[in-house]
Amino acid sequence: MTSKRPQVAQPFSAEAALKRALRDHLRTLGFTKDDAGDLVLPDGGKEVVRSLHRSQWRAKWTAAQPLLARALPNALVHFANGAEIDPTKIKFRLILVRSGTPEADLFRIATLTWSVPVSPGFGRRLRYLVWDDGHNRLAGVIALGDPVFNLNVRDIEIGWDVHDRANRLVGILDAYVLGAVPPYSFLLAGKAVACLIRSKDVLNDFERAYGRSVGVISKSAKHAKLLAVTTTSSMGRSSVYNRLRLDDTIYLKPLGFTKGFGHFHITDSLFEKMRAYLRERGHDYADRHVFGEGPNWRLRTIRAALVGLNVNQNILRHGIQREVFIATLAENAYEVLKDGNAEPDFSKLLSVSQISDLARERWIVPRAERGEVDYRSWTRDDIPNLIKRKADLPTAAKHSRG
Repeated sequence: MTSKRPQVAQPFSAEAALKRALRDHLRTLGFTKDDAGDLVLPDGGKEVVRSLHRSQWRAKWTAAQPLLARALPNALVHFANGAEIDPTKIKFRLILVRSGTPEADLFRIATLTWSVPVSPGFGRRLRYLVWDDGHNRLAGVIALGDPVFNLNVRDIEIGWDVHDRANRLVGILDAYVLGAVPPYSFLLAGKAVACLIRSKDVLNDFERAYGRSVGVISKSAKHAKLLAVTTTSSMGRSSVYNRLRLDDTIYLKPLGFTKGFGHFHITDSLFEKMRAYLRERGHDYADRHVFGEGPNWRLRTIRAALVGLNVNQNILRHGIQREVFIATLAENAYEVLKDGNAEPDFSKLLSVSQISDLARERWIVPRAERGEVDYRSWTRDDIPNLIKRKADLPTAAKHSRG
């Protein structure tokens, strides 16, 4: 690996411009620094998250203009009007999304309706449209990708040491997109969508796509099976993912909170500038993005840039905690992940169709019957305004969108 000794940046150099851009970005978000160089959050960090999301959304919305111009008119018909939805007839299935297809366009457009900007994901990926066969409409989206290498609450829960994790992380994915779109989101369908990651359908898709994945460290074929899926809230405690139980099965188990360390607050634009900075200096990390390195590659790249810029790495301690959850597909998932010897037990795993029926009766129909939100007034014509952040959502729905 090629590295450079930190030097003082000349005032008009590209290096100095990057340092100024980094300082200005953090200042705009409202961060200050204490004597140790750690970032200090105003009002517990909530306004920082909102500011960062607004900034990221503007960048992604601008970048999505060609897609919206080309694909939005044809995509709109696949979104539901609230008035056409009979909650008792909702029936979900998963459509696997492949790049360069109309389904991929619809997936991207659906993620633009999120209040939280969506990551493109890293490494291995399984992307889905959650389709309501009862009404032939799009109900939600799911995307699974490589997990982060270091996640303390996950590793403690499983009982991993560094060696175990390196050898068996291949059996875990992370749900980086997970939720429902209006009007289904108003009916607590975000909970139903979250449960679908723990299904036979996802297990089988993983087996077909990645059953012979190569280990991150050993580089040998692992005959991998999907044993668990993690996901995190966008900020603080999640009202959608908590208490996800159908019959006697817990679909998502809360593990605790992240430590508030990472690259959450480094925008895509700043990250690309850091990559360009490292590339100009011949640093290996600038373009070193391979399977198994995913989000960890991004963090290492940012750290390498901070070292080169002589910027205190404590700025990565942003303090914004996110709740972590795990869905175990195998009954003995932890045992297999810990020692790798046992045969996974998937005997109690249900199909998407079975989970859909249970979730409909558990959350969706009761929500509609309680009349807590006026989902019927929603029309697909509101989708463009929702993408532009100009749509008025029912108050209760703001707490149920997944």
